[in-house]
Amino acid sequence: MQTLFSTDGLKPRDSFKRWRETLFERLMPLEMERLDDRPFEGRMEGTRIGPMLVSRVSQGALRSETTPRAARDHERAGMAVVVLKRTGTSTCLQGDRDSVQRPGDIVVLDRRPAVVATSAGSQAVFLELPRERLESALGPTRLYTALAMRADQASASLVQTFFQELIQVRSRLDPDSAERMASIGVDLIVACIAERMAKEVPRPLHGTVVVQRAKAFVEAHLGDPTLDPPQLAAAVGVSLRRLQELFHERGQHISDWIWQRRLEAAAKRLSDPGCAHLSIGTLAYGCGFASQAHFSRRFKAQYGMAPREYRHAAFVRRP
Repeated sequence: MQTLFSTDGLKPRDSFKRWRETLFERLMPLEMERLDDRPFEGRMEGTRIGPMLVSRVSQGALRSETTPRAARDHERAGMAVVVLKRTGTSTCLQGDRDSVQRPGDIVVLDRRPAVVATSAGSQAVFLELPRERLESALGPTRLYTALAMRADQASASLVQTFFQELIQVRSRLDPDSAERMASIGVDLIVACIAERMAKEVPRPLHGTVVVQRAKAFVEAHLGDPTLDPPQLAAAVGVSLRRLQELFHERGQHISDWIWQRRLEAAAKRLSDPGCAHLSIGTLAYGCGFASQAHFSRRFKAQYGMAPREYRHAAFVRRP
């Protein structure tokens, strides 16, 4: 990763001031105060993997606060940050939830007011992505911000390992591959959050979490042509009738949701140069359609043109 700023070589009396100014400019306006009197050291590294901004921050013991005004006025207010804790400990407070993060833990923060405190020798990787990317599968971020996903959670360990490896090989990926890998990483994050939310959730939110888990399961099994409402209900541990009720409460039908996501996945692959070598039939089967004819009918009804026409139009539009 490229070093964006380091306190190495700075005079000790200037290091914290320069660090505070750098984070203010590169991340967002923060009110910061030191929590010990040790010589302050900090390093910020950054890169981009597809559309995802990735930063690795190492710093001393600090308390950082995002004020309401800063959160409201910041140009990236529509983004969320997934924090992968590597060393040291942190505490974060956002909304009505607070938690402690230790090495291997993961936490999500959005751009609302928040307070984060780090211990000396703290390091974390920050993944910045559109908030709507999480909310489309999991609901409002307020339901899971500051909720710690622990290192002993299998899916959290998988997320940590995946991004650690992805950062190492990023320079060998072409732009289309980098975008696909970043998308896979976000899918893993969604599954990790859904698993954590299912463990401890207030009863009034239980129905919302069941629907979010169901949608996350659909995302992970779009290519399975046998995926249907009964199988989905069994996977999330509720009766089919109950799952249907929960989807209906949100103005949706289970089958419609599954087919919609399959069609959206197919449309994305049709416009992806990395999938240009795939025949229409192969692509259709990979998105869970039992036959190419069925896929073509549904696709044309949804997008107003045949899959082959859609692919051609997408490639023509590319710069």
